[in-house]
Amino acid sequence: MSAAQSEKQTLFIASLIIFWYSSNIGVLLLNKLLLSNYGFSFPIFLTMCHMSACAVLSYVSIIFLKIVPFQRIKSRSQFFRIATLSIVFCGSVVGGNISLRYLAVSFNQAVGATTPFFTALFAYVITHKRESWITYGCLVPVVGGVVIASGGEPSFHLYGFIMCISATAARAFKSVLQGVLLSNEGEKLNSMNLLLYMSPIAVLVLLPATLVMEPNVIDVTITLAATQRYLVLLVLINSAMAYAANLLNFLVTKHTSALTLQVLGNAKGAVAVVISILLFRNPVTFIGIAGYAMTVMGVVAYGESKRRHK
Repeated sequence: MSAAQSEKQTLFIASLIIFWYSSNIGVLLLNKLLLSNYGFSFPIFLTMCHMSACAVLSYVSIIFLKIVPFQRIKSRSQFFRIATLSIVFCGSVVGGNISLRYLAVSFNQAVGATTPFFTALFAYVITHKRESWITYGCLVPVVGGVVIASGGEPSFHLYGFIMCISATAARAFKSVLQGVLLSNEGEKLNSMNLLLYMSPIAVLVLLPATLVMEPNVIDVTITLAATQRYLVLLVLINSAMAYAANLLNFLVTKHTSALTLQVLGNAKGAVAVVISILLFRNPVTFIGIAGYAMTVMGVVAYGESKRRHK
């Protein structure tokens, strides 16, 4: 590869990472803005908007733009496996959005950083996969950091915390379940095709849930849109960014590696915390920052330990 080509490739990957960071952090901050600051307190409906955008944009990207090759579902059992993943995925996104109504983004990210703990737990329970004791030891500061951060969180809310923990556990459960349910080489789907099939199923699950649990969503949204000029536009941008985050997640992994993505993900959480504190002015304490830092260091050590003991 020539120096010019190498420079172009580096610039391309750097641009992907910047856009990936922007879309991920943008979705998180817009979710918080809509659910807390705009009075748009409909996390299930908001999740349905995200999934609707993912369904439409996935179809356009794969069928028309051919960003990735289209993969067909090959059996009824494969469809039911994908449907199971979709329902678990719905639970994780809805839980995360509900938690943002009650928790600061900084604390939400601290709790979300415990994903490796739940991943290791579910991997052991479901597949009996064991890691080295050193790897498990790295999970102690991951959990300990969140316990410390919880004690030092000025705006701690028990229900929001439970929802955030549930969302984090569901996210980890989905990743382990995906490895089990789609382990057959002939039935494996890349993440973009999986999103193409999961999104419409998610919308079908979320629609009745919205009608039952958030029956006044249309009336309130129309009323809010009349007073908040940019509400509808923000929801549309937020939904499009939710898809962009998934697409860029796939592209960054494709052009770098899963390990690079994990490292970048850890840094992304810290960036999101700093931006959210500056933007929303939520109070933070030294204990809270120390707890979050401990969690992030534990996650980094866990990733490094897994890599070395493969």
